[in-house]
Amino acid sequence: MDRLYVVKLLEEFKNIMLEHKEYLIELDSVVGDGDLGLTMSDGFAAAYQAVAGSDESDIGKMLYNAGKAMSTAVPSSMGTLMASGFMQAGKALKGKTELTPMDLYNMFEAYFEGVANRGKAKVGEKTFLDGLHPALVALKASLEAGESLQDAAAKAEEAAEKGFENTTTMVAVHGRAATRGEASRSLKDPGAAVAMLMMKAFRKSVA
Repeated sequence: MDRLYVVKLLEEFKNIMLEHKEYLIELDSVVGDGDLGLTMSDGFAAAYQAVAGSDESDIGKMLYNAGKAMSTAVPSSMGTLMASGFMQAGKALKGKTELTPMDLYNMFEAYFEGVANRGKAKVGEKTFLDGLHPALVALKASLEAGESLQDAAAKAEEAAEKGFENTTTMVAVHGRAATRGEASRSLKDPGAAVAMLMMKAFRKSVA
């Protein structure tokens, strides 16, 4: 997998966020200000355009540039978090022009770290991380067991879906939802939905 795969992955991210724009708006209107669908569709479109319109072969630089483009396009809190994920992933893969399946795991792990560090959040606090973390665990276990990338990506998608659903057991610690306290517990987290959609797009990109 080379730069063309990265372009394909970011195109899948762009497409799935546009496809689910209204769903994200609906989720976010319950706990936030309702603009998440717009932010994510515009932000991931900008990230895709940054790599699609470039002849850069260094995958790390591609991802970093995608993050910079996203941060400029959607300078909201969630836009900044997602952009930070791309930029951290770019740092992790700097100098690489070919990717192994484990490199893809490392990319998502770095994305997770970028978001966690920027947002000062932890797993269990009802955020994007609660959708991505279970997917990372599943992806790593599958790859280390020697399973195909397609099977590993499918398991990561399934784990992300469960992680998203599981946010209804958590009390929000960050953002506007946190002001609801215990009343936030039963609500699904829109950020975790974004992580779930990213894993769906990842599975499509390797199908």
